[in-house]
Amino acid sequence: MLGDYPNTLALKRGELASPLVTFDFVEAKVPNQAFKRVVREIEFDVAELAIVTFLQAKSYGKPLVLLPAVVGPGRFQHQCLIYNAERGHLDPSRLAGKRIGMRSYAQTTPAWIRGILQSEYAVDLDSIHWLGFEDGHLSEYKDPPQVERAGKDQQLLPMLLAGELDAIIIGNEAPEDARLKPVIAEPRAAALAWCARHKAVPVNHLVVVREALSRERPQQVREVFRLLAESKARGPGVAAGATNFFPFGVEACRPSLEIIIEYAYAQGLLARRLQVDELFDDTTRTLGA
Repeated sequence: MLGDYPNTLALKRGELASPLVTFDFVEAKVPNQAFKRVVREIEFDVAELAIVTFLQAKSYGKPLVLLPAVVGPGRFQHQCLIYNAERGHLDPSRLAGKRIGMRSYAQTTPAWIRGILQSEYAVDLDSIHWLGFEDGHLSEYKDPPQVERAGKDQQLLPMLLAGELDAIIIGNEAPEDARLKPVIAEPRAAALAWCARHKAVPVNHLVVVREALSRERPQQVREVFRLLAESKARGPGVAAGATNFFPFGVEACRPSLEIIIEYAYAQGLLARRLQVDELFDDTTRTLGA
């Protein structure tokens, strides 16, 4: 289960051949809609998965192993928290007591945003009223008490424009509307500074494999990683000086993984604190070395 992205298209179009593996791709126009099948039914041998969903799955003992291969919608996260400027100015120092909506409290983008607000802007996350529109992908996980569930007929953007929400967290679907402004001022500059300071990028989707597959067929799993890397190489390259949102290899991904583990654990998203090395097994731990 793998989405159609510039760095996966060569693989999905069958342009890459291997004597060790063949792929039977399911239709995945919106991959996140299949994430429950990845972590609840363990339906796929190989699958794209949001990193926070994987961390939750690992903390609950799901038989999945991470490949250090970032795919999917890479981006900065600072600009994803927006407000309606017609209703007054809003910045991180004024978020206490405000209502913020998002697709799901356990979604990866809100986890990055909350972690950035708490660690970079000293925002007390418990002082905010959170509104979620969907449950998490893990059936074992339940939202914390400060998270309210939206009604079936409610929608994020109309609620923001109507003043029912003070801010919302969005992904790549930000509408073109002059009223909508980022809560974090000059978000690109702030994001670049964050990346430089942490020597990391806010990774979103990676690839996972079933534990049994990695244990019983390590050569094939290594081949899957190689093919993903070759597909990435055939996609658009990273321009000189540009941010590489798609690190490959355990050490390349480690700084980002360390940060999102701490963010997720601090926010109560994980059943236990994880270590980066336990996300991998003997097969995947050396990939990209």
